[in-house]
Amino acid sequence: MNLYRRELKAHRKALFFWCVAMIFLVASGIAKFAAYKSNGGSIATIVDQFPKTVQIIFGISGFDLTKPSGYYGVLFLYIALTATAHAVLLGAELISKEERDHTSEFLFVKPISRSRAITVKLLAGVTDMIVLNAVTLLSSVYFVDYFAKGQNITHYILLLMAALFIMQLTFFAVGAAVAGMVRKAKSSASIGASTLMITLILMFLINLNGHIDALKYLTPFKYFDASAILVANALDWVYVLISAGIIAVATYATYHFYVRRDLEV
Repeated sequence: MNLYRRELKAHRKALFFWCVAMIFLVASGIAKFAAYKSNGGSIATIVDQFPKTVQIIFGISGFDLTKPSGYYGVLFLYIALTATAHAVLLGAELISKEERDHTSEFLFVKPISRSRAITVKLLAGVTDMIVLNAVTLLSSVYFVDYFAKGQNITHYILLLMAALFIMQLTFFAVGAAVAGMVRKAKSSASIGASTLMITLILMFLINLNGHIDALKYLTPFKYFDASAILVANALDWVYVLISAGIIAVATYATYHFYVRRDLEV
């Protein structure tokens, strides 16, 4: 329990700034919807004239920007990128920081096993992600209600937040697994971030080229596409199960490799 509180305390300042950034992202994004809405159908006409490549890069393809659900669907890509960046960096940081800061000897001379230490660290990380997700949910519901009065999309937001949390867990587990396997502690965060960017770029490539659609299973950003969720009004349980499998394998890898390797002190 002391280690759990220690981890929460160590990351509380960073979590605060991530939460502030998320609130600002949601507020500024939804505020633009009010401006777009006042222009009526002119925005939709302008967007339709954009090249397909531009629409895909900015995540506006397949959405009706005159509706709050459509605009929030566009915004969700940026929300997901922010939350998953936090998750993958947090996962790598929690597992690698003892070696990076040369505190491994201090921690593991205490009566606590490596497995238990990992478990407590992961629980602290999940707590941080729950807080960020809750802040995102509350700010989204509030600002959508404020700027899009009379148009309730809370159910859609709840579905997207559920999808977001699964994505957070997925990238968190991947970040932790990378830190558990990589011997150079300082490189784990950069490798985790690179993995995130590769999956994001792969999503763009799949959207641009329908002939490589089979690669969608390699990027969690395609598992929970906001436009698909809007149409189906539900999450795809196939992708939920695939995500659960990735989380399980990555978590196992974290324990397996970290427990067995020599740590830098």
